[in-house]
Amino acid sequence: MKGEAYFRRLVAGERRSVLERLLMALLGLLAVPYALVLRLRALAYATGLVRTRRLARPVISVGNLTVGGTGKTPTTALVARLLMARGKRVAVLSRGYGGSLEGEARLVADGRTVFHSAAEAGDEPVLLADMVPGLMVVIGRDRYAAGLLAQERLDPDVFILDDGYQHLRLHRDLNILLLDCRQPLGNGRTLPAGLLREPPSALGRADLLIYTRCPDASPPLLPGAVPACRARHRLLGLEPAVGGPLLGFSALHGRRGVAFAGIADPEAFFTALRQAGLDLAATVRFPDHAGYGDAERDRLLAARDASGADYLVTTGKDAVKLAAQLPRLGAVYVAALELQLDDPAPLQTALDKVLQRS
Repeated sequence: MKGEAYFRRLVAGERRSVLERLLMALLGLLAVPYALVLRLRALAYATGLVRTRRLARPVISVGNLTVGGTGKTPTTALVARLLMARGKRVAVLSRGYGGSLEGEARLVADGRTVFHSAAEAGDEPVLLADMVPGLMVVIGRDRYAAGLLAQERLDPDVFILDDGYQHLRLHRDLNILLLDCRQPLGNGRTLPAGLLREPPSALGRADLLIYTRCPDASPPLLPGAVPACRARHRLLGLEPAVGGPLLGFSALHGRRGVAFAGIADPEAFFTALRQAGLDLAATVRFPDHAGYGDAERDRLLAARDASGADYLVTTGKDAVKLAAQLPRLGAVYVAALELQLDDPAPLQTALDKVLQRS
């Protein structure tokens, strides 16, 4: 985790010793062939040189350009709810990153039952199934094969391709691109000299932009005339990890907690908890998609005991992996999160157009 945090500070320009300047120069050289390969790959798909597969139902992709969190999971959940409110049967196609079944096409949830744990299917697919009652979820590295499995077993009306912006092999009817309002393109450079998965030219594939984490009503303007929405993450309250009703943050007034997270941007989560009124005695960062075994449990217990805290608090993404450790961890709360659109009309219009064409 320290290496990941250092890299983010380095590419953001926060580390600038002589050696670090030399390192950034080297990374900049390495980024040139990386970006070229990605441009050629995108061109091959755009010109038909490499075949794109098409499923029998509309596909809506939700993805981003940068490494790390821009709110893909809450956005996918929001899109799913909007489609289901229109009476549609929705299946999410996810890679299943970090699960023991990663690479295999597997049915995770059929809208009634969740068949695999987060350790097997990955944290995000299981979290989505938990967040959205009635949502169907299928995993697979090859999302076309996963879609065929979903068509055969579930007969959905529409697919959502989770984290699908770079999965060009599968045709999509709507390409939703998420951009962090604070730094839409990071430092503007691709890996390994920046946080971009693809060059900025990849913006041209987007049909709709959603600026997330917007502090006000004025997102940065990027070139092009693509419709855009503004969004912010909103913490709704706290749920006991063992189950129970949603509580207001005031329920923990006068008590101190330890916040922990294994997500792309833990500091933003910790800041949001403090802004909601929680008194955090300590924070613990884990790598993105971290598993929670005995070592992680012991680290949390040590942080709680050393700080004199009364409880632990974490994200929904982390909570789905905690079941085996909960008996030893004491009081654990999960911060309920939703994506709130300031102007939902562009998204609503885009979804209506897709459904009208289907």
